[in-house]
Amino acid sequence: MPSIKISKKILRAAGRANVKYRLVEEGDRILVGLSGGKDSLTLVHLLKHMQRHAPFRFEFKAVTVHYGMPGERYDVLVRHCETHDIPYEIYETNIFEIAEETIRENSSFCSYFSRMRRGALYTKAQEGGYNKVALGHHLDDAVESFFMSMLYNGALRSMPPIYRAKKGFHVIRPLIWVRERQTRAFVEENGIAAIGDEACPAMLKKVKLPHTRESTKAMLEKWEAENPELFKQLKAAFCHLHPGSFMDERYLER
Repeated sequence: MPSIKISKKILRAAGRANVKYRLVEEGDRILVGLSGGKDSLTLVHLLKHMQRHAPFRFEFKAVTVHYGMPGERYDVLVRHCETHDIPYEIYETNIFEIAEETIRENSSFCSYFSRMRRGALYTKAQEGGYNKVALGHHLDDAVESFFMSMLYNGALRSMPPIYRAKKGFHVIRPLIWVRERQTRAFVEENGIAAIGDEACPAMLKKVKLPHTRESTKAMLEKWEAENPELFKQLKAAFCHLHPGSFMDERYLER
């Protein structure tokens, strides 16, 4: 089996998050969303590393949600998982066909397909009796979501490391303290062919794609250039909330 190297920075960040939030524990059965992008590939190899070295036992299976769109193939992912002994399945759906009839005019195609993919993954987890679903979101995703929610939706909201879904299982984000540049470096240094935006169904639609995330990324890149400690400080802020210092009457002391 070819050797895969995971940087000490990724292992340290993921390890500390796991200790703090108890994301992966003894006896867990975890379903992992594997899109084939750099983040989800980092996640499955992190979990594989944890299986070999953690002082507890758990199992996981990687699943790719197949949208049912023209030309959609995952041969490279299949071979990659076989090569590295990663349990893997492609979950067939008709999401692309459903989108033709149900998506609302002027809706965000990216958000729509993301919600549908998440729903399919949750259904698969429930059918398979998994107690946790693992997603590949990292610290950059959490920070970008926070500013997008605040600036465009007027709400203070981000991405928690763990939460209970309505279907009963927990959703976990083991990479929540890992930076995006670290997942990018992981696939580059290991020579892994990651799938990019070309696999998104929205690419086949003749629509104007949402610009808010790219604008937010650019804004944060500018801020981080001026303050290299930006993400370190934001991570600390996300861990030390003071809800009573805002204007939501539910948290005001009287």
